[in-house]
Amino acid sequence: MRVEQRGDGRLRRRAVAAAGALALTGVLSALVPAPEARAAHAPAASAVTDAPTATDAGSTRPALPAPTGPYAVGTVTRHLVDHARKDPWKPERGDRQVVISLFYPADREPERGTDRESGARSAPHMDAASAAHFGSARGAGSFNYHVRPDAAGWAATRTHARVAAPAAHGSRALPVVLYSAGLGDPRTWNTGLVEELASRGYVVVTVDHTHDSSEVRLADGELAESVLPSLAGASGPEVDAALRKAMKARVDDTRFVLDTLGSAQWRRGLPHGLGDAVDLRRVGMAGQSAGGFTAAQALHDDRRLKAGINMDGQMDFPLPDSTSSRLSSVAREGVDRPFLLMGSDGPGAADNRASWASFRQHARGWQAELTMAGAEHGTYTDAVSLLPAFARRGALSEEDLRQDVGTIRPERAVAATRAYVVAFFDRFLKQQDGRLLDGPSPRFPEMGFQEKPSS
Repeated sequence: MRVEQRGDGRLRRRAVAAAGALALTGVLSALVPAPEARAAHAPAASAVTDAPTATDAGSTRPALPAPTGPYAVGTVTRHLVDHARKDPWKPERGDRQVVISLFYPADREPERGTDRESGARSAPHMDAASAAHFGSARGAGSFNYHVRPDAAGWAATRTHARVAAPAAHGSRALPVVLYSAGLGDPRTWNTGLVEELASRGYVVVTVDHTHDSSEVRLADGELAESVLPSLAGASGPEVDAALRKAMKARVDDTRFVLDTLGSAQWRRGLPHGLGDAVDLRRVGMAGQSAGGFTAAQALHDDRRLKAGINMDGQMDFPLPDSTSSRLSSVAREGVDRPFLLMGSDGPGAADNRASWASFRQHARGWQAELTMAGAEHGTYTDAVSLLPAFARRGALSEEDLRQDVGTIRPERAVAATRAYVVAFFDRFLKQQDGRLLDGPSPRFPEMGFQEKPSS
């Protein structure tokens, strides 16, 4: 969401509260009106947009766009416990818990009896409890994306992935991509892009950053809610400290997930054929907003990651640190491996410039920066596929929809995002270069290169 406000730019925007909210659009924060207050001042039944969804221009049924690769997609969720650290947000709760989902190339038909979790039915986009919270006044559907509390049926949306399906027959040495969502968003909030990568031969691991994500359903069924709403009304130093804590927790979660993937014993518990197919010599990471910042910082801190993508994520903080800089260490120092910056061109896009310019100046590997014309911050998420249909149902206004996902046609945004993300990882994890990253393409006129890609 974009909440226009002067001050610290996008570090002053993305809403993270139900009753007086702390906004954090790229990675930042600011007080915004409570969702209830927004609803009270919004039109009763907002004008609907004619923008098509990524699947059906005339449908009022929200749906994720189907993956287009040659493989069917399987998925499985795992609950992990990091016994080496306490939860940074709630240390009294004990060891850090992290929930991940894996999406991967799967056999076209389920093999009965292979795994008790197997089945032909696709997985839900969100489990019922998480969907209910996501759509409530304290959930990210409201505080990040303007959807009126309890006005959207989030639980009805399904993915195209079969739960615990066997890995595609003959799968060998599949490259891995980790995915981190924006601040306050759950790991499920880019499933359309994640499924596309899986359908094209990648194992994608989506990471929920517990107590940062809007909600995380833990192994015992407890729904761990985000602590970010409690920061409503906090001082500048408190907000800065919380954002730095969030980024450290996110990078630590990422490194813990990499450690877990490296355990052969743990991989043996994955669906049939998947554990033996994972190639941990070829691991990349992508993320949107704070997740893009996380991808960059994790690449900076951990050499197991070979390439990364930041989709519209600011890489600095509200206040200077001991170096007298607001820039993160990755923005000050860059990375020496391939990295792609994918930006929007809405009013908040300028907030990326200082950290992105410094990052590019100090980067020592291949790099490029793209801007999607007509895009807003949420364009690089499932919002671009799901929100237009919810707007047609009156769950959010036309103006809020534009603030969330811009004016670009949703199917064009989906196609362009998928094409460039796949092209990047194909080039740097598979050594398959389709030349899309060499410069502007007539296939995607909405994607503009900021200077020529550097090698």
